[in-house]
Amino acid sequence: MASKKSASNQTVYQLKITLKNIRPPIWRRIQVLSSTTLEQLHLIVQEVMGWDNYHMHQFSIAGIDYGQTQREFNVRSEKTVKLSQVVKSEKFKFSYTYDFGDSWEHEILVEKELPSTPNTNYPICITGKRACPPEDCGGSWGYAELLEIITSPSHPEYEERMEWVGESFNPDTFDINEVNQRLQEFK
Repeated sequence: MASKKSASNQTVYQLKITLKNIRPPIWRRIQVLSSTTLEQLHLIVQEVMGWDNYHMHQFSIAGIDYGQTQREFNVRSEKTVKLSQVVKSEKFKFSYTYDFGDSWEHEILVEKELPSTPNTNYPICITGKRACPPEDCGGSWGYAELLEIITSPSHPEYEERMEWVGESFNPDTFDINEVNQRLQEFK
């Protein structure tokens, strides 16, 4: 990731990342340098959303798919493609899919283009709402079922599911300080 020195005079994209098909919404607002590659953005999304990077992923931008190169599926390499090469303007949207089994679809909206701020380490998360679903919980429908079970102590699967997600799991909690601490490890 970029350091403070390399951030000077660069454009910053403010992105809103929203996990689709979940109500109430789960989202994050981040700021990243325009020189961020799609490979780096993948790792940033993993950190800010709370995923564990166990599964494959893919960006779909203006009809082109980027990820780990897969010629048989016409997926281009994300390693060297910078955001500045694919972002057309403010309000530009693209998608990011994580875990093709659970099919976690994210909409990424370029909310603003800003000048970089001195003494700011990018990437940075500036706000967000709600906890990320646990890995391998079955996609949006599986997560909805999980939430229904863990909010009903009389449900026959309550104990088993609570043991699986852990007593500390709270679907309404988002800890911005924890997220930004994890992002610091990239710099």
